[in-house]
Amino acid sequence: MKYNIEELNKIIRNRRSIKPLKMKPTPIADTIIETLLENANWAPTHGLTEPWRFKLFSGESRKKLAEFQTSLYKKKMSEDKFKQAKYERLGKNPLNVSHVIALCMKRQESEKLPEIEELLAVACAVQNIHLSATCYGIGALWSSGFPTYEEELKPFLGLNEKDKCLGFLYLGYPEGEWPEAKRASVQEKTEWI
Repeated sequence: MKYNIEELNKIIRNRRSIKPLKMKPTPIADTIIETLLENANWAPTHGLTEPWRFKLFSGESRKKLAEFQTSLYKKKMSEDKFKQAKYERLGKNPLNVSHVIALCMKRQESEKLPEIEELLAVACAVQNIHLSATCYGIGALWSSGFPTYEEELKPFLGLNEKDKCLGFLYLGYPEGEWPEAKRASVQEKTEWI
């Protein structure tokens, strides 16, 4: 065997989604963030389009993201749909973690490849980040809630019309113990043909 499969199995099976309110804003070293992004850069990509684009918020820029989210939420939600708890979370989440990465897809200019293939390439890049974060004991959560699909987000992130934001990856050291998880048997989800 070329690599240690048991170590890889442990990493994959210990990857967790940890909510920002269960993280600490303790800064993650830039060298670690650069490693996470470099590993993302090696995701599979049809035609080598490498459609992933990452917009990083750390330090003071987390406040800019929090202010954008809360002001847009307040502007877009009617009185009957406005939820104070959600509004407060949108303001707190970016400040409670070390880094927030806006996960973006740069659409191929020629549009030769189906968009779904570009989206899946970005998802693979995000999985590489998440698995790498697990190795460092860093918690991560891919959130695709508000304001991910709002048109006002594109200019805020500097995206072109055909580009997309696929959500935000929150990164931080977790409070307390690494969470446990379980999955149903893969045999229940597999059919050999």
